[in-house]
Amino acid sequence: MNLKKIYSTSLSLLTDLYQLTMAYGYWKQGKAEQEAVFHLYFRKNPFSGGYTIAAGLEQAIDYLQDLHFREDDLSYLESLKGSKGQPLFEPAFLDYLRDLRFTCSVDAIPEGTVVFPSQPLVRVRGPLLQAQLIETTLLTIINFQTLVATKAARIIDAAQGDRVIEFGMRRAQGIDGALSATRAAYIGGADATSNALAGKLFDIPVSGTHAHSWVQSFESEQDAFNAYSDAFPNDSVLLVDTYDTLEGVEKAIETARKLQHEGYHLNGIRLDSGDLAYLSIQARKLLDEAGFTNVNIVASNDLDEHIISSLKQQGAKINIWGVGTKLATAYDQPALGGVYKLSALKQENGDWSYTIKLSEQLAKTSNPGIQQVRRYYNQNGNIADMVYNEEAPLPDQPLIIDPLDITRRKAIAPGTAHRDLLVPVFVNGELRYDLPALASIKAKVKEEISMLHETTRRPLNPHTYPAGLEENLHQFKTSLILKLRKIGEEA
Repeated sequence: MNLKKIYSTSLSLLTDLYQLTMAYGYWKQGKAEQEAVFHLYFRKNPFSGGYTIAAGLEQAIDYLQDLHFREDDLSYLESLKGSKGQPLFEPAFLDYLRDLRFTCSVDAIPEGTVVFPSQPLVRVRGPLLQAQLIETTLLTIINFQTLVATKAARIIDAAQGDRVIEFGMRRAQGIDGALSATRAAYIGGADATSNALAGKLFDIPVSGTHAHSWVQSFESEQDAFNAYSDAFPNDSVLLVDTYDTLEGVEKAIETARKLQHEGYHLNGIRLDSGDLAYLSIQARKLLDEAGFTNVNIVASNDLDEHIISSLKQQGAKINIWGVGTKLATAYDQPALGGVYKLSALKQENGDWSYTIKLSEQLAKTSNPGIQQVRRYYNQNGNIADMVYNEEAPLPDQPLIIDPLDITRRKAIAPGTAHRDLLVPVFVNGELRYDLPALASIKAKVKEEISMLHETTRRPLNPHTYPAGLEENLHQFKTSLILKLRKIGEEA
């Protein structure tokens, strides 16, 4: 998605005010150019699931490439006043922003990769002011798309090879919510979308039927079906539940006979209400008895992975699933909860000092260091993931410790195959990453999920995949926590 195709305005102010006030504070203190490292990560898999799908990187790249303050942005900042009526920002700072261009180095996990809690999806290294300034925008882009891509992957798993069509635009959170959700849903595995603009922007297949209003606008349901089939003789999917569903199926069969006589075929019928298991079974029986065994049965009506799984278990004869609200809005968990934390600062002597954010909640205590994620695997799939500090040596036989349960540990045998997940995207502000096609990202998701054990993939009570901190990083984090708490006790 090229953001400039959608928004003509600059996105430099698409941030929280406190990012700008901190930037001003760094500038005032002479800290603006101090080298810093931040990591973007999440604390818990969404939907009580066993895995998460990384998404949104392409839009993040697009934002960073074009990061600059235009004159109208600076005029707005100049107009802001403090509590005493004084300018919030002094002119020299606005001059600094006028000349600002993105020069950080960014490493990220490619879109479509399976990821887990506490793993950095994005690592930003560079001037403190710049790295701080981009926090909110990176989070709003990556959090939402990662959430929806994960939801889509779960729905695709539940559909067991059936086609899934995303059509949640009308219930999505605004224009950008709809476009981002469609893109992320396609990455997660959806086959098509009803969103025509998303189809144009992202080259995603589009699909659609007709609404109840089409049927209501005709004298009879039969007239409505015949008229629609006249317009689309090879692509008609008839919505049969405007009045009585099974009577609607009988009328759709009449239209199918008409099309067959004319040398065409009915593509499908759609069920949008009622007992979808019972109605689909009865509809399949009616269609098959009439000789239309190849007519698809499409179902919609507030579907998600749990309902689809239940309908499958009930023997529903649905082979195309239209998923809207619960996919585009990530209905059962509206936010990923991703965070962006400072983990290292370079001192004047060139040494790194590592930082940590403490909390009474263990899950909210951040990890120090310049982090990388290493994934271990064998011929059967993925074995474990380890977050480690690039600045520290690794032992021959690493030990992975769960940061939320130190009794959960996994030793990795020497020589185990592995790959590091964070790859260079920007080097000193210069893009070094070749953006993959959306279709290849979608294919990557399928491959990545296939590398997980089926117990990790199950939607309810999944097995916990081994992922955590390398032992030395865990021990260093523990010592840093104890040191900071001692300082707090003595203060």
